[in-house]
Amino acid sequence: MTFADLGLSDELMRAVDEVGYSEPTPIQKQAIPSVLMGRDLIGIAQTGTGKTAAFVLPMIDILGSGRSRARMPRSLILEPTRELAAQVAENFEQYGKYHKLSMALLIGGVSMGDQVKALEKGVDVLIATPGRLMDLFQRGNILLTGCALLVIDEADRMLDMGFIPDIEDICSKLPKNRQTLLFSATMPAPIKKLADKFLTDPKSIEVARPASSNRLIEQALVPVTSRTKKATLIDMLGAPDVKTAIIFSNRKSTVRDLTTSLKRARFAAGQIQGDMDQAERIRELDRFKSGEITVLVASDVAARGLDVKDVSHVFNYDVPWHPDDYIHRIGRTGRAGATGKAFTLATPDDDEAVANIEKLSGQKIPRIGKAAPAAADTAEDKPTPAPRARAAKPAQNKSAGQKPKAESQPRPAPTTAASAAPATRKPEPRRDDRNDGPDDGWNGPVPDFLGVSFGN
Repeated sequence: MTFADLGLSDELMRAVDEVGYSEPTPIQKQAIPSVLMGRDLIGIAQTGTGKTAAFVLPMIDILGSGRSRARMPRSLILEPTRELAAQVAENFEQYGKYHKLSMALLIGGVSMGDQVKALEKGVDVLIATPGRLMDLFQRGNILLTGCALLVIDEADRMLDMGFIPDIEDICSKLPKNRQTLLFSATMPAPIKKLADKFLTDPKSIEVARPASSNRLIEQALVPVTSRTKKATLIDMLGAPDVKTAIIFSNRKSTVRDLTTSLKRARFAAGQIQGDMDQAERIRELDRFKSGEITVLVASDVAARGLDVKDVSHVFNYDVPWHPDDYIHRIGRTGRAGATGKAFTLATPDDDEAVANIEKLSGQKIPRIGKAAPAAADTAEDKPTPAPRARAAKPAQNKSAGQKPKAESQPRPAPTTAASAAPATRKPEPRRDDRNDGPDDGWNGPVPDFLGVSFGN
């Protein structure tokens, strides 16, 4: 099946061809015809399956006829983060280049005045995060009574971030006879309840087992110690098949330090993390997309929604604290039918986190390298007394002219990475250093998306 078989317009087909896609993904094959027919839809699909285009493409054709009115968007797409919202806006600009549609992006961190001006002109497509949308609605800047099509994207992520009450409030303000599309990687009970309440006789599509990882991604776990982790990563990055790579860490401070180390090792590296302002993140991401840098070190702010073509490798420098974050991290490679590789560097302290990931995904991650990382910890982190330590003893007792009394007073054990902190107790991450916050970044130059009309 090709895109031409899905019932899309010639103008849309032209834009799809120019992007370089010829064959739809499974989610697109099943979703697009149903959306064009006006049906409500539940799409259960993991990241990297092409689900964004599954609703963007038919929406462009549906909105191709009709006229927008001031402060009354014709369609609404809800995204959990600024990053995802901007990525969807980029898709609309890309695929809607031959349609005369207007679009506005409502996200935090951007001038509210510019967003209000865009709304006053009237928009066909409104892409928003729930917080900013509710803020402008309460100020009287948006009327939702003319919205005929609603998309709730990343519904399970909305649940994780506590947005479900806002979603319910927004849905209650929309026309009852609207078309509603809901997409989620998983279908927990609260999301099922939300769908039952606000969707009418929806068609359900599931293209992958919930919480499973992409089968096109070659995964491996690399046993390391805390002392060998950085050297192991640098060695792996030097492999000939590593063309572009995204490296994920749990902490912002590690992202900064690791980026500095990679630059010293002469890698073209950049970073995205929560302490950077928006202009810096956009600049780094553009450099990565253009090939100016080939290694991007990121905190989990970039794990969802980051869509860069041809990322050959993903490295988990830290095993993620939450197992579902693993699925989203490695989903930055192996996208839309391509293959990729994902390596996770794990210390013995990560055993429980790794087990949780394997339980969620339903598959065991193959191990490569040393079979017994605990032995490596013992060998490197708990050394036996070195020759220079023994040489120091005569010097301490030289004036006495006799051998030291080794049993008279016990010597303190050497301080090492392993002995400095008990291996049995893993410190909890600080609240402000976990994931940078849920609404802390985006993908793409936002000013280009604010109230612009795209097309001829």
